[in-house]
Amino acid sequence: MTAFSLEPAQLAWCAELRTLAAERLHPLADKGAPGHVNRALVAELGSLGLLGRLFTSGALDLCLMRESLAYACTEAETALALQGLGAHPVHAYGTETQRARWLPRVTAGTAIAAFALSEPGAGSDAAALELRAETDDSRGGRSSDTSPGGRSSDTPALAAAPDGPARWRLTGEKCWISNAPEADFYTVFARTTPGAGARGVTAFLVPADRPGLTGRGLDMLSPHPIGALDFDAVPVTADDVLGEADRGFRVAMGTLNLFRPSVGAFAVGMAQAALDATLAHTAGRDAFGGKLRDLQAVSHQVAEMALRTEAARLMVHAAASAHDADDPDVPLRSAMAKLLATETAQYVVDTAVQLHGARALQRGHLLEHLYREVRAPRIYEGASEVQRGIIAKELYARQEAR
Repeated sequence: MTAFSLEPAQLAWCAELRTLAAERLHPLADKGAPGHVNRALVAELGSLGLLGRLFTSGALDLCLMRESLAYACTEAETALALQGLGAHPVHAYGTETQRARWLPRVTAGTAIAAFALSEPGAGSDAAALELRAETDDSRGGRSSDTSPGGRSSDTPALAAAPDGPARWRLTGEKCWISNAPEADFYTVFARTTPGAGARGVTAFLVPADRPGLTGRGLDMLSPHPIGALDFDAVPVTADDVLGEADRGFRVAMGTLNLFRPSVGAFAVGMAQAALDATLAHTAGRDAFGGKLRDLQAVSHQVAEMALRTEAARLMVHAAASAHDADDPDVPLRSAMAKLLATETAQYVVDTAVQLHGARALQRGHLLEHLYREVRAPRIYEGASEVQRGIIAKELYARQEAR
């Protein structure tokens, strides 16, 4: 198989996923509370075996899942993606004990994962993060009796405070963290060596019931669970480190290089849904003595929407295939795929709204929903401006290596 075509079995699987999303996942999504983790939806993703595929399939399969689910149920797509983003560092960099403790629960949909990288002063510039991981010696052995935070009161505790003395205590804030503050554990990136930039960051697996960890939800444009976390001397030990101390930025970038193309797949799924809705609307809508599609100004816009959507899909597939083949150009391809697909989806959804007119602005309309959903992917996991910076950096590095 090349990067630019799919096998019949893959196409059939995508069609099956769209049906499952429409018939089994969308009804559960509708019952969820905006801004909160929908545990019933996550559990259904687990029972369908989709969460398990996050850790047994490659990047291309991840993209096919995300595009297919996004086409029919963006909430299901996002729930699946957040489980993968939060738990992938455990799968890829965790110890056998860490994996055995958490991954079966994640794949079953009974434990909620979260990826805690962004901070109020360190969003796009992730290497500037300030959450401090201070050794107990430097704090004079301070202990914390702050009540644990995070999960809802009816969520069973899944972890306990660390056995034995803490090696570090985490102090600071994380912000715009998906699934916070309701996740059961967090992949947390903290500064262990001050002044060292990206080389002084360590990734920690932090259960939500650790003393000193509290959180609050944030009211965002899209109805996804997103919040802020406060760390007040939260204890962590060497057993909580993911990968190696001071090498956490490698964990973050390895995770993002995998998920960036699939963010593009999410965007392509939304763009395709908007395009299909526009085709149906313009083919059936009477206007000026004919159908809307008979107006060249309309049909040319529809053609442009289709052209850009397909180009973005191909670039996403190419980037995912490169990741699966361990291509050295993965950072470049991933950045290109995310940038093109998310910017394309914004254009396609906006054009679809314009061609539908006022009905698309009515609360509850598919395009009103997509219009709110499509904006965030141009910012999270590296804003479009960051992706352009990565692309330029990779291109100049390649030129200098010649």
